[in-house]
Amino acid sequence: MAEFTVVFADLTGSTGVFEKLGNVKATQAITRLTQWIASICEKHSGQVVKSLGDGVLILFKESQDAVAAGSELQKIHYERISHWPRLLKMRLQIGMARGDVVEQDGDCYGDAVNVASRLSDLSGSEQILVSDSVIQHLPDAFALRSRCLGPMAIRGRAEFCIVHRVEWQDELLSEIFTMPASLMPSSFDNQYTNPTYIEFSWLDLNARFTTAEFPVYLGRDSDAQFVVQDPRVSRRHAMIEWRAGKFYLKDISSYGTWVRFSNEESVIPLRRQDCVLLLNGEMALGASFQDFTVPTVSFKLHKETDV
Repeated sequence: MAEFTVVFADLTGSTGVFEKLGNVKATQAITRLTQWIASICEKHSGQVVKSLGDGVLILFKESQDAVAAGSELQKIHYERISHWPRLLKMRLQIGMARGDVVEQDGDCYGDAVNVASRLSDLSGSEQILVSDSVIQHLPDAFALRSRCLGPMAIRGRAEFCIVHRVEWQDELLSEIFTMPASLMPSSFDNQYTNPTYIEFSWLDLNARFTTAEFPVYLGRDSDAQFVVQDPRVSRRHAMIEWRAGKFYLKDISSYGTWVRFSNEESVIPLRRQDCVLLLNGEMALGASFQDFTVPTVSFKLHKETDV
């Protein structure tokens, strides 16, 4: 048994490729891509364990090598498919976790393997999700832009896993994506785990939405589930999703969304990105909190037992 950073790199969208190219050509295309994934990881000192159809399982002795390989994969592949026909685009989603791994008969086993596989499933296309154990193993000098998404429930695991998203896009400003450590506050406790509905308030408007009603849209459009009539608010400004036992806020606006949690001074600016709503707080739509006229929507997390 030895400690490794486990990486699952999976291609999404292969169904459309099979429909468009047929079985033989689609299999050849996917095989070439998985071989390319393996070669990039090997260049970064990765040990390819096996291919899994449209994915690859790799072990790294060092977390920085795993993160560097994952970032390079996303950068190259994003540019490569930018001009591909829509039905042929297969995007990458990557999950990583670190821990003890048992290698046996050409395969590997352990909690880190299970977590990395699950994070790959949970990640969106063009995303890299990593466990906190990966982040903690990085050397201080390693330059990393990431966002802490907070604790997530992992299927088959009793304990929550604190998850980070690695931001690999060079052209985006790091302050947009780096969540300060204070946003994993000591005030996070069981009060905010497994919420069953969320409540929004703006001026005299108040609405509650259960997990069965998601996704929920906030915006100026009358079709939005929570309507905020202000010229700075986009017709569909933000979307709230329910994933892995958590509420996620995704900015889909023209001018951005700013999030601030209760009892926290730090503000998260979102531009076409998302964050997990761990605590009660508020969001500014279309301008920062520095503008006292900005429409500000409060949100509260509730359990069924809340009165």
